[in-house]
Amino acid sequence: MAGGLPDFPWDSLADASARARAHPDGIVDLSVGTPVDPTPARARDALTGAADAPGYPLTAGTPALRRAMAGWAARRWAVEGLAPDACLPVIGTKELVGWLPTLLGLAPAADGTPPSVVFPRAAYPTYRVGALVAGARAVAADHPDELGDLRPSLVWINSPSNPTGEVLAPQRLREWVRWCRERGAVLASDECYGELGWEAEPVSVLHPDVCDGDHSGLLAVHSLSKRSNLAGYRAGFVLGDAALVAALLAVRKHLGMIVPAPVQAAMTALLDDDSEVALQRERYRARRDLLRPALEAAGFRVDHSTAGLYLWATRGEDCRRSVDRLADLGILVAPGDFYGEPEVTGQHVRVALTATDERIAAAAARLTAG
Repeated sequence: MAGGLPDFPWDSLADASARARAHPDGIVDLSVGTPVDPTPARARDALTGAADAPGYPLTAGTPALRRAMAGWAARRWAVEGLAPDACLPVIGTKELVGWLPTLLGLAPAADGTPPSVVFPRAAYPTYRVGALVAGARAVAADHPDELGDLRPSLVWINSPSNPTGEVLAPQRLREWVRWCRERGAVLASDECYGELGWEAEPVSVLHPDVCDGDHSGLLAVHSLSKRSNLAGYRAGFVLGDAALVAALLAVRKHLGMIVPAPVQAAMTALLDDDSEVALQRERYRARRDLLRPALEAAGFRVDHSTAGLYLWATRGEDCRRSVDRLADLGILVAPGDFYGEPEVTGQHVRVALTATDERIAAAAARLTAG
């Protein structure tokens, strides 16, 4: 622990990375979800067209961008009644995940008990880090029944999940909405992989079948990093309860948390047109169709993983042994213990689809050759 925070998990992969890099045909790095395909020309053109930006941009986002976010939510997710002022750009969604408890001003109870932040048992590590930064209690749970009488301030859900690729059914989402409203908790739904449904189709927490058209207490978090290869632009956004979005905006104005104007222009261009997303989906589908059976041929079982950019795989052994086994083949993956307690995640590895077609083919060939 450094300053009360966990060590950065990827630092522990140094030895496995070195072993994978020593492979005669080079490393296949499937340990991180970093896009490798080109950023769409539409985004690049919009970015350069807005490059002459001498003044400060709007923290709230341009009117055109906020309209584009609301329009995309209605078109893609069937979200009803979402006004542009209930939409807010952020500097990549990791920033929002990490700072949301602080931005919401979570405060101790009257008796001094620290606020609680809930997140899934197998989860993106930044949910926990954000709670710790805010001085909140970090609580892992997958269902309201696990929480007893706890009255958290903030609950994170993640569908499709990083790392598992699990999709929460609408009924599961409804249960979380009801439970959080009964306790006055903000429910934040991380939906950044929502465009990548395979065997299951993701549903937004803002869908009327989930929230009955009432967005109060709800936030949906989205990103252009994966769907549009815009990770380098740091282009994310949050939608939902207009009062919560206004509160976030007020704090972000004070802190100077502003998405650059050229990036806002690129976001607007991409959210107004869905054609590039379909192309990227097919790239990932082809890689998944090649990599999954290769992992299974090598003795792995893939659990959940019905959507998203990752395969959650296990051989029924300690995840670090699986990491080393794959590193000997020149394949670097993320150990499950990055994403939760060992009893939950300790026998799985997360295998990303974010490598070139050539590298994915190389990984598949190595796996099937033994």
